This record gives sequence, C-alpha cells and structure tokens, in this order.
Amino acid sequence: MEDKIRLEISGLSYSQAQTGAYALVLSETEGNRSLPIIIGSFEAQAIAIELESMKPSRPLTHDVFKTFADEFKIDIKEVIIYNLQEGVFFARLICEDKNGLVSEIDARTSDAIALSVRFKCPVYTHEFILKDAGVIIDEDAEIRPAHSNVEQDIADAMSDAETKTSLSDPIQSKTAVQLNEILKDALSKEDYEFASKIRDEIERRK
Repeated sequence: MEDKIRLEISGLSYSQAQTGAYALVLSETEGNRSLPIIIGSFEAQAIAIELESMKPSRPLTHDVFKTFADEFKIDIKEVIIYNLQEGVFFARLICEDKNGLVSEIDARTSDAIALSVRFKCPVYTHEFILKDAGVIIDEDAEIRPAHSNVEQDIADAMSDAETKTSLSDPIQSKTAVQLNEILKDALSKEDYEFASKIRDEIERRK
C-alpha cells in the first residue's frame, strides 16, 4: 500500500475503562485524526520510561532487544500498523541488517511502539485504519468519530486518554528535594508507574 500515514505519540494515560490498562494515543502528523490504542501497563511503562529519558536500575525487555539489535547491527527502519481486526491492531517492524537485507517482523502494536521510541524510527498506518478507528478532537475538546462506523468504545478510550491522571495530595505536598529522593527510590524498586507520576510532578513545578 502506498497510503502510509505517519503517526506520532500524542498521549499516554491510565485508562479508567479497563483496570490495569493504558490508553496510547497516536496522532497523524499532517491531519487532525488520532488513533487510540489500549495497551498493557508493562508496555505503557516501557514507552513512558524512554519518552521521559528515565534510566531503570536494570534493562527492560525492550532495552535488551535494542542492545541485542545494536550488537548485531540490526536497525528498525520503521513501524507499520497495517491491520485492524475486531478491535485489535496489528503491527510490523521493518528491519534492516548490516548487509542491507530488509525483513518484516510481526509484533504487538504496543511492543512495536515501545521499540520505535528506542530506535527513533517513524510509525505509520494506513488510511483505511484511520477511517475505521480514528477519532477527531475538536478545538472545544469534543471528541467525535472520524468515520461513522467507529465503535463507541474507541471514542471512550480516547476520552480516557485525554483525562490526566491526578496526583495525590501527599505527592503535591512534598518539596522538590523530597520528590527527587522519592523518584530515586521508585526507580531502584522498579516501580516505573509511580516514578512517572513523580517525574510529571517535578516537571510541572519547573
């Protein structure tokens, strides 16, 4: 297909619709449609850690994959979300080795995005996927389907993604020094979800 549309990460937040899940929002770089995808907490943490340049005490699975690929001179050139079936997105990693041989590897979309932020490679999808599952956020923050056939739960997922997870009062009451100490402790315990909340609060105060 030649209708590849480039996407970028525009949101990642806890999904109130599904316990333990997160809403990852990918938006087209040249347009106003967004693609909300429900992903697991582990993959959400893997994406957030890399986006926020956080250094875990031990490498995560996606970090090991990146190190392995670098060691054997394999690069991920792009990620393509190529299909959507019964609400499940399908993705491929387009890889190239040191000899220029290009290979395609199937992957879960959440894993593919976690790898894309590590390899600094672009993410694409196709027009038919955005037509079926895309949503549009109006200037007044109203969310509406980009296509009449989009399911209601996709719009709900997008709504969750736009809802910022509020920080608890105990966190907000801490000083900057205390927050940095708490952040170090959370990282050492590999509690990356809590560490992301602390990092957000530190950034908010700057």
